[in-house]
Amino acid sequence: MAKALREAAQALEPMSDTPRLDAELLMAHALETNRQDLLLNLPELAVPGIFQALLERRKAHEPVAHIIGEREFWSLPFQVSSDVLIPRPDSEILIETAVQLGVTQAPKAILDLGTGSGALLLAALSEFPDARGVGMDASAAALTVAHNNADNLELADRATFLLLDWTTPAWQQNLGGTFDLILANPPYVSTKTQLSREVAEFEPHQALFAGETGMDDYEIIIPALDGLMSGNGTALLEIGFDQAVPVTKLAEKYGYHVECKQDLGRNDRLAILRRGAGQ
Repeated sequence: MAKALREAAQALEPMSDTPRLDAELLMAHALETNRQDLLLNLPELAVPGIFQALLERRKAHEPVAHIIGEREFWSLPFQVSSDVLIPRPDSEILIETAVQLGVTQAPKAILDLGTGSGALLLAALSEFPDARGVGMDASAAALTVAHNNADNLELADRATFLLLDWTTPAWQQNLGGTFDLILANPPYVSTKTQLSREVAEFEPHQALFAGETGMDDYEIIIPALDGLMSGNGTALLEIGFDQAVPVTKLAEKYGYHVECKQDLGRNDRLAILRRGAGQ
């Protein structure tokens, strides 16, 4: 088993930044166990026949999360598929910030725009037990994944998912009121950007690309926030590393006070929008 993991990690080195971790996760999945138990019982385990097929999929750049059907986010297990973006650690800054803000006033109503797997909404609901939330997405397939995650995390009684497209007229009128906390990880990649094969070939393009400047969806969402945000509400928008200035300018145009925060890699990642004095 140890030799098989070493060889698998070596085979993955040309295309993965985490070849050993990838190999361990694939092996654990093949054995229908978890990585911790795999490592604890390594000498006693035999390599299952399915492992080589999983390894070949990874060598073809398919994300590990798609192969095993799961990705951890905010220490919670989330089902994923090719219909949703794989939750990234960088996006946890939205939940971290929401928790910090919630120390003084916990939100009662949470909205997740473009919910995908439901990761942001469900992570937030796990932190705020008195809150209810709505996740909207234009993809019915994505909402199926979100529903499954809500069930698996036992949060379905506080989460509602709606099939809505913010490019259609009056979409915000179907959300049923205002929200204390609005979360969004909208498409923000420029169509000029060359993405890795892992992303470009396996993740949903409609959840990634937002026109030549990557600003198309912000230009819809930010003007709509006024009718969605409660009096003391806050919107937390994930942004690209080069979008702090254009997103700030756009939000300030609509009267919002904006603060930007960086992720662990010191890239701009989050825009915090609050109502300005004039709103």
